[in-house]
Amino acid sequence: MSKVTLKGFILVPEAELKFVKSELVNHKRLTLEEPGCLTFSVTENFENPLRFDVYEEFTDKVAFEHHQKRVKASHWGKVTGNVERHYQIFEETRTQG
Repeated sequence: MSKVTLKGFILVPEAELKFVKSELVNHKRLTLEEPGCLTFSVTENFENPLRFDVYEEFTDKVAFEHHQKRVKASHWGKVTGNVERHYQIFEETRTQG
């Protein structure tokens, strides 16, 4: 089994900032309710109000891929269609025992 971690940031076009911020609460709630979501945070950067720092952990690749598919089909996916995404994704293999 391998935990999947995504970290990085998004840059939101200024004209779309209001819409992204208004949908963010719902996006966080839906993600945290997903099976396999261990932690999820999207926080506005204090130095750049157009940047949001992202950190998420999922129990495994299946849960992470389910999240990605859900997001693309969601209202959040539509609202953030024009944001720049800067992510690194890590898989941590864990042994059972």
